[in-house]
Amino acid sequence: MNIPNRVKGTQDIFGEYQRYFTFLKKLARHEFRTNGFTRISTPILEHTDLIARSSGASSDVVSKEMYEMTDKGGRSLVMKPEGTAGVMRAYLEHMLDEPQPVYLYYIEPHFRYDRPQKGRYRQFHQIGGEIIGEEDPILDAKMIHIMKNLMDSAGLAGTYTIKINSLGVEKEREKYLIELQSFFEGRKHLLDETDLHRLATNPLRILDSKNPDVQELLKIAPKMTDFLKGDSKKFYESVKEYLTILGVEFVEDPTLVRGLDYYSHTVWEFVDGSGRTQDAFGGGGRYNSLAKSIGYKNEVPAVGFALGVERLIEAMMAHSVKLKNKDSIHLYIVQLGDDAKKLALPLNLESRKKGINSLLSLGTPSIKVQLKKANRVGARFVAIIGIMEAKKGVCQLKDMEKGTQEECRLDDVIHRVVEAIGTENLSFYHPSFDWVIEPPKIPENPENPENITE
Repeated sequence: MNIPNRVKGTQDIFGEYQRYFTFLKKLARHEFRTNGFTRISTPILEHTDLIARSSGASSDVVSKEMYEMTDKGGRSLVMKPEGTAGVMRAYLEHMLDEPQPVYLYYIEPHFRYDRPQKGRYRQFHQIGGEIIGEEDPILDAKMIHIMKNLMDSAGLAGTYTIKINSLGVEKEREKYLIELQSFFEGRKHLLDETDLHRLATNPLRILDSKNPDVQELLKIAPKMTDFLKGDSKKFYESVKEYLTILGVEFVEDPTLVRGLDYYSHTVWEFVDGSGRTQDAFGGGGRYNSLAKSIGYKNEVPAVGFALGVERLIEAMMAHSVKLKNKDSIHLYIVQLGDDAKKLALPLNLESRKKGINSLLSLGTPSIKVQLKKANRVGARFVAIIGIMEAKKGVCQLKDMEKGTQEECRLDDVIHRVVEAIGTENLSFYHPSFDWVIEPPKIPENPENPENITE
């Protein structure tokens, strides 16, 4: 019987790749928390209606890419293909009475049945942020600036271009789309099957065409920004002004529309300049109409973005961005025999208490095999406790960096290691430091609301 392979378009995240993954999670948590965001996790499963209404029936996500299923209760469900719709649903269910706007971020897996290729998977992860409950161009600029900070802090400064555009509001887009359709009507012979379908169902999507002939035509086609009226034009100009104040360089791209139908006003993308079909690290925009499109009574102002984690990792690797190994092993303890194990255990525990990152080799492999493991994990020191060493209460302390080895009393090992690696490299953090037990609250006495004792 053959072992089933992993599902096509997915990957097992481990080893060096996992270290990059963990780094980006830490980076995102730090950047969002320092900007007043709190984390949200929404379910993997959502009702199909939520995604169909939010993304648009003609979008590629809904028409081609959803992992859709019917559960045993007959409900149509989908594995979430993107994060914004679920966050907005959660906001409408739980956060309408919170102080506005609400700042939320997520680091989540998503699923699309797409053709697997470099940087694109069927299960992929996104780092995203949403500000919901207020319409102000400074928030759009702030989100672009946060996205830039994430990219730069990942070692990717100078490897991307920020493209921005405005899609205005619905009435302005309606007039624009009439002109856009009229422009392409006499040029249908230059459109492929995909673009003909887009022109018939959602003409705005033709701006995202990868057809070289269409891309040339778009240079002379009507521009959305020419149809912006007073308020929309002022909003867009304000976003650009705030970006300039924040020191964010950008280029305007009148063909930029993003891949989902709920955007309005500002949209943006961070692209790598490769010219490949999939050249975006991520993007975002304002989506005031999303709440109403999924069934809420009113529009709710909101703006957000998402970055592809796998795209970031692969870009970091391609640009030789190496991570410092904070999990480096200071001391690896090798033992042979029951007496040696009894001495190795307390040495391992005590060294950790002293801030040394130590590992104890367990089981019954030979000294040779254990030393190979120590070398593989990059240990700085190896304490070898054999049968004779156990009887004498000593070890052979091997400095893997200098290539030296000498006998050392077990009581002196910790001091020797700390002296060599430096106190600045010790780690005393433990997750248990992050909680406290609150004192019990004294129940309020209705006859004595101040709880005054005589």
